[in-house]
Amino acid sequence: MDPRIWSRLPDHLLEHVLSFLPLKTFLTLRSTCKHFNSLLFSPYFISRHSPSPSPPFSSFVLLSHPQFHHRCPLFNTAVNSWCNMLLPFPPMLSCPSPSSQLVASSAGLLCFSAPRSSCFIICNLLSSSLRRVKFPTCPFNYELISLVVSATNGYKLFMLSSTGSSNHALVYDSTADSWQQFGVLNPILNENYHQKGVLYDGGLFFTTPEPFHIVSFRLETGKWETPPVGLPDGLTFVRLAGDEDRNLYLVGGVGFSGISRSIKVWELGKDGENWIEVETMPEMVCRKFLSVCYHNYEHVYCFWHQGLICVCCYTWPEILYYKVSRRTWHWLPKCPSLPEKWSCGFRWFSFTPELHAYV
Repeated sequence: MDPRIWSRLPDHLLEHVLSFLPLKTFLTLRSTCKHFNSLLFSPYFISRHSPSPSPPFSSFVLLSHPQFHHRCPLFNTAVNSWCNMLLPFPPMLSCPSPSSQLVASSAGLLCFSAPRSSCFIICNLLSSSLRRVKFPTCPFNYELISLVVSATNGYKLFMLSSTGSSNHALVYDSTADSWQQFGVLNPILNENYHQKGVLYDGGLFFTTPEPFHIVSFRLETGKWETPPVGLPDGLTFVRLAGDEDRNLYLVGGVGFSGISRSIKVWELGKDGENWIEVETMPEMVCRKFLSVCYHNYEHVYCFWHQGLICVCCYTWPEILYYKVSRRTWHWLPKCPSLPEKWSCGFRWFSFTPELHAYV
C-alpha cells in the first residue's frame, strides 16, 4: 500500500485491480476521487460488471405513498422482508412539493413527475444521474404513463392525454430528445388509470373498458392494433401482466352482474390467439382480496416482478402475488413504516437497480 507505488501505477493496471472489488464495495469508495468515480463508466469496468445470470444487486418491490414524504420503502423479494432504509427521491424533488410523485419504473430507471417544474425527472439513483424531460404542453394532464427501456436505443415514455374533447397518445424518445403525438384508438381509456401498458411483442398492450378487448400500441410506428385474440367468458374485470416481453398473462375476475366469484390467471398461447388457463386463486385468498377491493375493480392493477404476478389495490397496503414457477399465492406484509392511521394511495413498482441504465 505504499503510495509511491500506487501513484505511479499505470491507469489500466489500477483499473484492473479495482475491478476485482465487489461492486457494492466499490460504490462506497467511488467518492475517494474523481478518477475512481469515472471508472464506473469505463468500457473495461462496465464489461467486468455487465448484467449476468447472477446480478450484483437485489430486486425490490417499491412502495410510493403520500404518507412517505419524498421517500419510498423497499421490499427485498430475495430475502422476503422490508428493508430498514427508505429510497430517497432525487435531491431536486426533496423540497416540500406534494405534487411530485413517482409515476413509472423500468430496468433500473425511475420516472418522477414534477408539475411545479413542468417536467418529468428520469433518474438512475445508483449512478446519481438524471434527465429533465419538459412537459410537451403546460398545463399537462396525462394518464396510463409507461416507461419502456431498450437495451439498444434508450427509452421511451408513453402516456395518454386529453385536450378538450379529444384524446391522443404522446411518446417521448430519449434518443431524439423529442415528443411525438399520435391518435387514439377508441375506446382505449381504461377505467383503471393505475394500470400501465404491458410490453409484449414490440408493443404496449392495454385492456379497454367493458365490453373488454385487448388493444396494442406499436412503439416503432405509432399505430394502434387489435390483436386477433378473444377473452374468456364471464369476465367482471381484466388486467394484464407481462414477463419482460416473453409471455403475456391475463388476470381476471369471473362472475356475473359485475360481481366476481373467482379470480383466474391465463397465459397467452404461442399462437397468440388463445388464452390458456393456468391458475384459479384459492377460495380463502380470493375472499380476502375481494373484501379488500370491495368490488371496486377500478382500484385493482397488476405488474410483473422477477417471476411474480403482483396483484395490487390502490386502497390497500398489502400486495397479493402469484409465484409462477411454484404456482403459489402469497401476501406481501404491510410495510412496518406505514402509520397506523393510513390513507389510500398505494402505488407499487418493480425496481431492479442497474448501474449502467443510462438516462
